[in-house]
Amino acid sequence: MLSAFLLTLVCLLTGCSDSVELHRQLSEQEANEIIAELADKHIRAQKVPAKDGVIVRVDAADIGGAVRVLDAVGLPKPKRATMGDTFRKEGVISTPLEERARYIYALSQELEATLSKIDGVIVARVHVVLPERIAPGEPVQPASASVFIKHDPRLEPDNIRGRVRRMVASSIPGMATAVDNSQKLTVVFVPATALQEQRPLTHFGPFLMPENQFVYWRNAMVVLLLALIAGAVAFAVFWQKRKQRRSHAGLSAEPAVPLSPSVRPSPHE
Repeated sequence: MLSAFLLTLVCLLTGCSDSVELHRQLSEQEANEIIAELADKHIRAQKVPAKDGVIVRVDAADIGGAVRVLDAVGLPKPKRATMGDTFRKEGVISTPLEERARYIYALSQELEATLSKIDGVIVARVHVVLPERIAPGEPVQPASASVFIKHDPRLEPDNIRGRVRRMVASSIPGMATAVDNSQKLTVVFVPATALQEQRPLTHFGPFLMPENQFVYWRNAMVVLLLALIAGAVAFAVFWQKRKQRRSHAGLSAEPAVPLSPSVRPSPHE
């Protein structure tokens, strides 16, 4: 009976809200970044360890806001292949064309991973074209690259534009002299739309609070009121029993009143 009562109180206090899975197969660092970002937007999330990584769960009522918050900041970061991953030996002989494609892909992935480390960069994409002779006798097509960077609106692109161009140009074969050549190297900066999350508010007496917390505090007040009523009833029962015990104790301790001589029975009776 007591366990059922406690379970009822817990359900009332938590609102019996269902949690849903937001992301899975995360590393500990990725999960911490997600939870920290959601906490800044007043969205509660929890980590659940699993065999294939960490699962992040949120309340069902917060799933929409959580998705929008993470999308605005580019979390979780996409997993990119490294050169070692791309060219891992698997016992299969690749054609020169396949090797070239894999090299271009690995090079792009490495550059994207490096650019994503810059503070304020949300998404980085790099498209690389290596020097290539289209047909015998034709001149070699020069190398080129295009870079797309989606960044935080607070980041000023001019502060990093030169460094981005130098890094990309020096990382791609045949582009060492293309730092200032806009035809061979194009860098596009796009500011992310600032998330203006309007959380609905509601009145709870004289207080104004987020709507998703209203049920929690309402149930908390109900639990508190029930606890006060139960305490008052228990105290009243205890007080009544105490009075009864005192009354019985007083009666048992009262001395016997001696009989008057006029009413004392005669020895001959």
